[in-house]
Amino acid sequence: MGAISLYFQVHQPYRLNRYSVFQADADYFDRLGNRFAMEQAARNCYVPANRVLLDVCRRLGRDVKINFSITGTALEQMEAFAPDALESFQSLAQTGSVEFLSETAFHSLAALYSPAEFARQVRQHAAAIKRLFGQQPRVFRNSNLVYNNDIGHLASDMGFMAVLTEGWEGVLGSRKSSDLYQVARSKTVLLLRHYRLSEDISQRFGTQSWSQWPLTAEKYAAWLNGMNGQGAGCIVGMDYETFGERWRADTGILEFLRALPEKILALGDRFSTLSDLAAAPPAGELSIPQYVSWTDQSRDLTPWLGNAMQADAMQELYRLESAVLAAHDKQALTDWQRLTSTDHFLYMNTHYFKRADLGCFSPYESPYDAYINYMGILDNLASRLGHPR
Repeated sequence: MGAISLYFQVHQPYRLNRYSVFQADADYFDRLGNRFAMEQAARNCYVPANRVLLDVCRRLGRDVKINFSITGTALEQMEAFAPDALESFQSLAQTGSVEFLSETAFHSLAALYSPAEFARQVRQHAAAIKRLFGQQPRVFRNSNLVYNNDIGHLASDMGFMAVLTEGWEGVLGSRKSSDLYQVARSKTVLLLRHYRLSEDISQRFGTQSWSQWPLTAEKYAAWLNGMNGQGAGCIVGMDYETFGERWRADTGILEFLRALPEKILALGDRFSTLSDLAAAPPAGELSIPQYVSWTDQSRDLTPWLGNAMQADAMQELYRLESAVLAAHDKQALTDWQRLTSTDHFLYMNTHYFKRADLGCFSPYESPYDAYINYMGILDNLASRLGHPR
């Protein structure tokens, strides 16, 4: 019997208003655009996919285990714009079959620039999960699965039993992603996503030129069953928007989701939450000194820090941290934290621009427009704080 852990990432950033250097107001965020994006995601994905999973949980009971990681920015916008979507996640939580993971509240790379802000955002996110779903997260996943040893130690210091990252050959070598490991020089467990099996759904499901198209629940369950005996378990994870947004309902993606759990159980495999999976004995330490992520083939920080614009914007953002904290201005802090979301920097990437397969649904005409707009807002925030740039 093999252990299968399914986890889904839910994220919506606060998209920015088009902001001119001649503006002096602090209206940075596109309320209408954010409402539209959240309502669309709720209509196409969150509500119908949650309805499918709720039906699965009711039919199959506690034999089904699912993991969700929902960013704080997504939760806030559900509360504001799509309460039916939030209620559907709460209904799933009430089944007892769902575990919620921890992450940074604003889907940021704060771990790279400010351990203090990283800790603030993780605590803020944990409080939201506790308030909305009644759970205290025990497993941490950083934004975009960005990880190295230092991030593992930050999560360990905050008391997490396990950290999730990418099971990529570039850091694994000859080891298997289906094994459990320990964070280097720590007792915290390191969990690894099986990226090939994950991307068979998220990246290839509806691609008719793919040699395995059409991907049926029976076929996929058999692939998972083939992992038996190859480690502690297989972790399959992806953006939840895969189900209804990236792959529309008419591709059969929701029916695939509905059928998959039963097909997995029928082959004798079992479902596991990530915290249950992390309770198994690790195979040994795994040191990952370089940064790894789940985005694109490079599996590094290139999507967010691959050019001078991105690096400059990120450095200027974190230069403001001390001024934001010294101001004791709650709205300025919230505005600054919303600006830490990785999406703003992905929009500035000249190589990945407009690549839907990376989740880069950019609202800008070019990466340069994204940079100019972002820096205009950052300049205004600095002026509000009396901080020269």
